[in-house]
Amino acid sequence: MSKLLRIGVLASGGGTNLQAIIDRCMDGTLAAEIAVVITNNPGAGALDRAGKAGIETLCINHRNFSQREDFDNSVVKALQDADVDLVVLAGFMRIITQTFIDAFPERVINIHPALLPAFPGLHVQPQAIDYGARFSGCTVHFVDGGVDTGPIIMQAVVPVLPDDSADTLAARILEQEHKTYPRAIQLIAEGRVRVDGRQVIIEPACPPALTSLVNPSIDG
Repeated sequence: MSKLLRIGVLASGGGTNLQAIIDRCMDGTLAAEIAVVITNNPGAGALDRAGKAGIETLCINHRNFSQREDFDNSVVKALQDADVDLVVLAGFMRIITQTFIDAFPERVINIHPALLPAFPGLHVQPQAIDYGARFSGCTVHFVDGGVDTGPIIMQAVVPVLPDDSADTLAARILEQEHKTYPRAIQLIAEGRVRVDGRQVIIEPACPPALTSLVNPSIDG
């Protein structure tokens, strides 16, 4: 039996993407094991989800640290102690600094609820609606020194509907996040992902989706 990819998950909130990863690990479609779930928020729902799955959890509250670097070093040490191969951000509401990148080069990934490079940062669904975007979606990417600027691994697209609110659009995107994030991790677990400059190369290549998307429909 091949070695499972050991992942450490950083989360700050309810942990629905964490749950999607847990579910795929449990049903065998994701060749990974979650070594530890770390949160900076003692009230994070991710702690309950991990606990129910028998996963080791750790709360490192950033408010207990006077220096940002000390918090980062503490989290990095916990990840290293857990011997993780990959760091997975799942709603971790802290900016990843160079401390993490140096400790886990090209081994930190994130999922963002927009089609990067459009709408990086926070509050992206209201921005998509305000700009009149016809499509939105989610992006799995490697984390680098910028804000949502790392090389893109995988994306999923959803339409922005005329009557969408930020909440309804976010819910539609989240459905795709739950499918896309575990799949991107699986590609890494299979050793198929490498970074070449700004490009992520997947070998052997996955067949692309060839269907054109037009919104509003040209047939209407």
